[in-house]
Amino acid sequence: MKEVRIHGRGGQGGVTSAELVATAAIAQGKYAQAFPSFGPERRGAPVAAFIRVSDTQIRTREKVYTPDIVLVLDPSLPGLVNVAEGLKEGGIVILNTELSESEVREKFGIQSRLAMVDATKIATEELGLPITNTTMLGALLKATGIVDKEPLFEALEKRFGRLAEKNKKALERAMNETVVTG
Repeated sequence: MKEVRIHGRGGQGGVTSAELVATAAIAQGKYAQAFPSFGPERRGAPVAAFIRVSDTQIRTREKVYTPDIVLVLDPSLPGLVNVAEGLKEGGIVILNTELSESEVREKFGIQSRLAMVDATKIATEELGLPITNTTMLGALLKATGIVDKEPLFEALEKRFGRLAEKNKKALERAMNETVVTG
């Protein structure tokens, strides 16, 4: 089983990202869960969402405390939240950042494997808005292969209708531009 924790801000689409990945996993014949964790936070406050994907039935319902993968939608969050907290040995942190690997490691103290992409730039150029959730799914796919691209594209089409094409383009561009280290 692979467990993912998504860090974002309210309104950035972290919960939607989790749902899209779970939908794609189920379409591939896997078992999956997607769920948020937030309280009365307002739009813009840090929030988390979780995904579990497995080849066997998932019986646990608790939040993910020791993720294999951490996906960070907002580049300011690693300075506010320890995004690598609880990360399993051999895990990976996938960041929306314009910083280099050495800058990320020095500034945020992240020692795990990293995948980095400037999703804000890609989303702004491809979608016309700095909403990075579907763009960061491209980085997730490149870094982990947690689901296949085609079922994820089908989930995007169901969720976004005519806006799916722009989201697919942003996702593919992020797949091409993501740098994976370690």
